[in-house]
Amino acid sequence: MKIIVPMAGIGSRLRPHTLTVPKPLTVIAGKPIVQRLVEDISSVIDEEIDEIAFIIGPAKKGFPENTTATLLQIANELGAKGNVYVQEEALGTAHALFCAKNSLFGPCVVAYADTLFKADFKLDANADGAIWVKQVADPSAFGVVKLDNGFITDFVEKPQEFVSDLAIIGIYYFKDGDRVRNEIQYLIDNDLKENNEYQLTNVLETLKSEGAKFIPRTVNTWMDCGKKDPTVDTNKQVLEFEYKAGNNLVSKDVVLENSEIIQPCYIGKNVVLKNTKIGPYVSLGSNSVIENAAITNSLIQSNVTISNANLDNAMIGNHAKFNGKFTSVSIGDYTELT
Repeated sequence: MKIIVPMAGIGSRLRPHTLTVPKPLTVIAGKPIVQRLVEDISSVIDEEIDEIAFIIGPAKKGFPENTTATLLQIANELGAKGNVYVQEEALGTAHALFCAKNSLFGPCVVAYADTLFKADFKLDANADGAIWVKQVADPSAFGVVKLDNGFITDFVEKPQEFVSDLAIIGIYYFKDGDRVRNEIQYLIDNDLKENNEYQLTNVLETLKSEGAKFIPRTVNTWMDCGKKDPTVDTNKQVLEFEYKAGNNLVSKDVVLENSEIIQPCYIGKNVVLKNTKIGPYVSLGSNSVIENAAITNSLIQSNVTISNANLDNAMIGNHAKFNGKFTSVSIGDYTELT
C-alpha cells in the first residue's frame, strides 16, 4: 500500500504564516500537518505502508530547500520508502496527482494535505475505491458525491445548484492506481480541463462510467487548516485527542518560575515560563521564553519571546517577539510587535 500526498499549495489564506513555511509544514502541537496526516493514515489502515510519495511546489513558490529532506525523514520514521515530486505549475487536483505518476500504481491512499481528520479506514475488497466525505452546510464550495444503494453514482465539482451535501474532503482509496494514472494521462493528452484545471472528479466520473464501483466513507472529525482561526481550533482538537489518549506533550525540561501549565498543552524543549499561566489548548514551540503572560487556546511556534501579554485565539510564528495588549493576534515568522 502506498500513500500519495499532493501538497504543492502554498496556503495563501493562512498568510503571513505561509510566507516562510508552506501550509502542510505548519507545525501543530509539535508536528507538521503533513506528518500528522500520514501518521494518522498509517495508524488506522490495516495494510503495510511501503511507500509515501509527496508532491510539493517549486522553491520559487516558497518551498524551502530542506523540504525534501524533511519529508523523506517523515516517511523513514514510518518504515516506508519516501519519494518527493515537484508540481511546477498549479493545474488542478488531477494534475498534482499525475506529478507522482511513477508512484501511482497498485493499491494506494491519496490524501491532499489540507486537513486533518479522524476516520474509519476499513477497506471493502468488493469496491474499486473509497471516497471520504462529510456533510457540509455549503456544498457549492466543494466537490460532492451522490449516492444510490451505498455506492457513489455521481461526482459533481462545486455545484451551484443543490445536488448533494456530501463533500469530498480530499482522501481517497484506489484499488488500482494504474487505472487512475491512465485516465489522468488521457485528460492531459486531450487537454480536457474544467475551469482551466485538470480535475480529479472528472477522472472519477469517467472511471465510474466504465464500471468502477466507489463507496463513500465518512470522517468522524474533519479539522481545517485553511485560515488562522480554523488552524488554531485544529490545534485545540489535536491537543484534546492527544491528551485523552494519555500522551504527555509537555517537555520535562520546561522551567517554571511562579508559573502554571493547564492541560492539554504542547510545550517544546528548552522553554522558560516566568509569572505565566499557559493553557488550556496551547502549543508552544521549543527555545521560547514567556514572561508575565496568560495564554489560552493559541498556536505559538519556536524561538518566540512573549512578555506582558494576555493571549487567546492567537497564532504566532517562529522567531517572533510580542509585547503588547492585543489578544487574538496573528503574526508570522521573524515579526516583532511591541
